[in-house]
Amino acid sequence: MAQPLVKKDDDHDDEAEYSPFLGIEKGAVLQEARVFNDPQLDPRRCSQVITKLLYLLNQGDYFTKTEATEVFFSVTKLFQSKDFGLRRMVYLIIKELSPSADEVIIVTSSLMKDMNSKTDMYRANAIRVLCRITDGTLLTQIERYLKQAIVDKNPVVASAALVSGIHLLQTNPEIVKRWSNEVQEAVQSRAALVQFHALALLQQIRQNDRLAVSKLVTSLTRGTVRSPLAQCLLIRYASQVIRESANTQTGDRPFYDFLESCLRHKAEMVIFEAARAITELSGVTNRELTPAITVLQLFLSSSKPVLRFAAVRTLNKNAGESDFGDGVVGTFVLCPSESARVLFTRGVAMTHPMAVTNCNIDMESLISDQNRSIATLAITTLLKTGNESSVDRLMKQITNFMSDIADEFKIVVVEAIRSLCLKFPLKYRSLMNFLSNILREEGGFEYKKAIVDSIVILIRDIPEAKESGLLHLCEFIEDCEFTYLSTQILHFLGIEGPKTTDPSKYIRYIYNRVHLENATVRAAAVSTLAKFGAMVDTLKPRIFVLLRRCIFDSDDEVRDRTTLYLSTLGGDGEVVETDRDTKTFLFGDLDIPLVNLETSLKNYEPSEEPFDIDSVPKEVKSQPLAEKKAPGKKPTGLGAPPTGPPSTVDAYERLLSSIPEFSDFGKLFKSSAPVELTEAETEYAVNVVKHIFDRHVVFQYNCTNTIPEQLLENVSVIVDSSEADNFAEVASKPLRSLPYDTPGQTFVAFEKPEGITAVGKFSNTLRFIVKEVDPTTGEAEEDGVEDEYQLEDLEVVAADYMMKVGVSNFRNAWESMGDEFEHVDEYGLGPRENLAEAVIAVINLLGMQPCEVELRNQAIAGEVKVPFYWNVNDVPFYWSVNAGNVRVLARLQFGIHGSRDVAMKLAVRSEDEAVSDTIHEIVSSG
Repeated sequence: MAQPLVKKDDDHDDEAEYSPFLGIEKGAVLQEARVFNDPQLDPRRCSQVITKLLYLLNQGDYFTKTEATEVFFSVTKLFQSKDFGLRRMVYLIIKELSPSADEVIIVTSSLMKDMNSKTDMYRANAIRVLCRITDGTLLTQIERYLKQAIVDKNPVVASAALVSGIHLLQTNPEIVKRWSNEVQEAVQSRAALVQFHALALLQQIRQNDRLAVSKLVTSLTRGTVRSPLAQCLLIRYASQVIRESANTQTGDRPFYDFLESCLRHKAEMVIFEAARAITELSGVTNRELTPAITVLQLFLSSSKPVLRFAAVRTLNKNAGESDFGDGVVGTFVLCPSESARVLFTRGVAMTHPMAVTNCNIDMESLISDQNRSIATLAITTLLKTGNESSVDRLMKQITNFMSDIADEFKIVVVEAIRSLCLKFPLKYRSLMNFLSNILREEGGFEYKKAIVDSIVILIRDIPEAKESGLLHLCEFIEDCEFTYLSTQILHFLGIEGPKTTDPSKYIRYIYNRVHLENATVRAAAVSTLAKFGAMVDTLKPRIFVLLRRCIFDSDDEVRDRTTLYLSTLGGDGEVVETDRDTKTFLFGDLDIPLVNLETSLKNYEPSEEPFDIDSVPKEVKSQPLAEKKAPGKKPTGLGAPPTGPPSTVDAYERLLSSIPEFSDFGKLFKSSAPVELTEAETEYAVNVVKHIFDRHVVFQYNCTNTIPEQLLENVSVIVDSSEADNFAEVASKPLRSLPYDTPGQTFVAFEKPEGITAVGKFSNTLRFIVKEVDPTTGEAEEDGVEDEYQLEDLEVVAADYMMKVGVSNFRNAWESMGDEFEHVDEYGLGPRENLAEAVIAVINLLGMQPCEVELRNQAIAGEVKVPFYWNVNDVPFYWSVNAGNVRVLARLQFGIHGSRDVAMKLAVRSEDEAVSDTIHEIVSSG
C-alpha cells in the first residue's frame, strides 16, 4: 500500500508535510472507480484509483456489502489489461476486499489461468490471492498446482506457495499436512527465501509432535542449511528443543554444540541469533556463556548501529535475568514490598553478572552514542551490573546524558536508578539527590510520575531516606503543573508525614497548596492537613487555625471537607488525643465494595427518606475476588498500596464478616492464592481460596458454569475431612444460583484447635441441581436433576499459616532479636538438578518469597567442584500461633556437592522458643 509521503525542500526544512491522500472521501473514490468500466482502460488512472481504495480500507473505512460487491465486479474487468503494474494492483485489491464464496467463483477462472501462466510474476501473485480468498472445496481442486509450485524452479513462485501454505495451515491443516514431501524437498533448495519459508512451514506442520521437531532439527544441524534466514530459524527451533528437553546438565544439553558453532558463521545475523539463544538458555553456566558474551562484546564496537543496538539490548536483558543457575550462589531478601519484587525481576537477581561486567568498558563508550536507544540501553545495563564503588562515577555520566534523550528513554533510566538504589541502600543520598534534581527539570507527565514513584518506593523501603525524600516531594509540588501528581503526593504526605520526627516542617508546603492551586488540589491539601491534626495531637491547635481559614473557600468540596474535619476531630483545637473511631471514620477504608455503593446510589430515587448506607450490600457480586485475571504489571510507587497486608485481604475480611455464619470467627489472619480444583476447558471451573483464622479455616470455592444450556441451583461443595483429623466442619453457605459464565461463591468452614499448625487433606465434590435452559428464550426449566462433579483434593499446609513481612535492615533485626530462642540445625535435601530447585522447594514449603540476590562465584578445583554454599539470608515472616503474631527470622545456607546432593543449614530466631522449634519440625517433616 502506498504510504503518506513527506516532501522536504533542501532550502526549507520546516516546509509543511503533505499527503497525496489528504482530504479524500469514500464517496468520491467510489465514483472514480467507474473508470474500471471504460472501454479503453487507462492503466495509470486505474492504478491510482485502486491505491485510494486500498488506503481507505487500511484506514478502517467500512464498505457496505453493496459497495464492496460493485467494486469487486468492476475490478474483475481489469484482468483484460496486460499492464504488469495494474495487474499487481488488481491482486492487492481482491485480497483486501475478501469477496464472499458466491463472488469468488467470478474471479477464480482468471486467477487459475494466471497461476498456470508463463509469466512468473502472474503465477506467484495468483497463488497468493487464490489461497487467501478460497475455501476448502476449491482448495482441493488446486492442490495439485500448489504442490507443483512448492518445488518450482523459480524461487518467487515457490516462496509464494510456501507462504500460502503457512496461512492455510490455520484454516485447512489436513490438506497442508499432505504437502510434507514437497516441503521437505523445498528445504534443500539453494534459494535463501525458499529454504527459509520451507523450514518455517515444515516446523509448523510438525509442531505438535515434539519427537518429529527434534528429528527435524537434528537432521538440519548437520550443515544442510545454507540460507542465513533459515539458519536463524533453525537456531530458534534448536533453542525450543533445548527448553522442552528440561535437561539443564551441561554435558547432556542437546544442540548446544550447534549453537556454539553458529557463533563462527559468516553472517552477522546468524552470529547474533546464536549468541542471543545461548544467553537465554535456562541454567546456562559460565563456560557455556563466555563465547556468546565475547561475540556480543565485539558487536558493541561495531560500526553498524543495528549490531551495537542488538548486542547492548541482549546484554541488558541478560543483566536483568532472574533465573537461578547451578553455578552461582547468592543472598536473598524475602519481603512483600512491591519495589523489592520489581527489583528481583528487573536487575538484581542476575544469573551471571560477572560475564556482563566484562563488557562494561565497551558499554561506557556507548553512553555518548548518537543513537539514543543504544545509549539508554548502555547506561541502564551499567546501572544493573555496576558495583557500589562505581555508582558516583556513573551518576556523573548520567547527568550529562539525561538532557539529550526523550522522556520515554528517561523513564527507563529512572527505573534503573531506582533498582540501583535499592541494591545499594547506602548510596541513597546521591541517588535521591539526582532524582530530585531531574524532578525540577522540564518533562512530561509520565516522566515526572516515574520519578515520583521511584522516590516513593525509596521512602518506603529505605527508612533513612524518608525525611529527605518527603522534603523533595514537598519542593516538587510547589511548582507542579500536574493535578494528579499533586493530589497523590499530598495523600502520601498525609500517610508518612505524621510518622516522621518533625511533622510540623511539612505543614507550610501543604497549606501553600490551599492558596495557590486549583480546587482539586485544595481539597486534597485540606484532607492532608486534617490527617496531620488527627495523627499528631501537638499540632492540632495549629491545624484548626489553618482549617478555619478554609471555611470561606470558593469551592464547595473544599468547604464541605473543612466543615466535616472541624466538626469531627473534636477538642475545639486543643491538644487532646483524637478518638480512634473518628480516625477510622475520616480516614479508614470503606467497608462496602465501591461497585455496590455506586449501583445503590444510581438506583436511589430522591425522596424524604435519606439514603441509607447500611442498605448497600457488602457481598462482592460483580467479580469474585479469586477470579483468574490476566497477568500484568503490578502497581508501584504512588499507585501501590501502603506497606502492609495486601488489599485483597481486607476485601476478603469484609466479605467474610458480612456472612452471618462466619461473622464471629474474629480477625482474618491470611488468605491464600487461588488453588485450581478443575482442569482447564472443563464443564465447571472451580478454584478455592483458604482463609485462615485463629480457630477456624474457611474454604471459599469460586465456581463458574461454562455450559450455556445449563443453570445450576443450590450449588455446594461436599468436603470429606477424613484425612484431616484436627478439623471439624462447623458451617457452610451454599450458592443459590449459578447461571452461565457468572462467577459465584460457596463456602465451607472448619474449626481447628487453637495454637497449633493443623494440616490435612480434603476431598471435594461439587453438588448441585442442574436445569436445562432454552437457548431461544433464555428461561430455565422448572424441574431439575441432582448431579455431582468430582473436584481435585485440597491440602492445608504449614505455609498457609505464614505471612511474609518486610524488614528494612535484616542484620540489625537479626542482632536485636537475640539468640535466646535460636535453633540451628542441618538437613539433607537429597539429590537435586541444581540449587534453584532446592531453594524453590524450601520457599514453597515455608511460604517465602525471594526478592533480592547478592551473587558470588563458585569455586572449582581441578576436575572436582569444591562444595559451595548458596547463602539465603533475610527470611522474615509472621507466624500465627496462640491467637497472636510471633515474629520469626530465619537464615538459610545451601550447599551442593558433585553428586548433586544438597545440604541446608537453617538458623531460626523468634520471640517464642516453641515457634523456632515448630519451623524446624516443618522442614524435617517436609
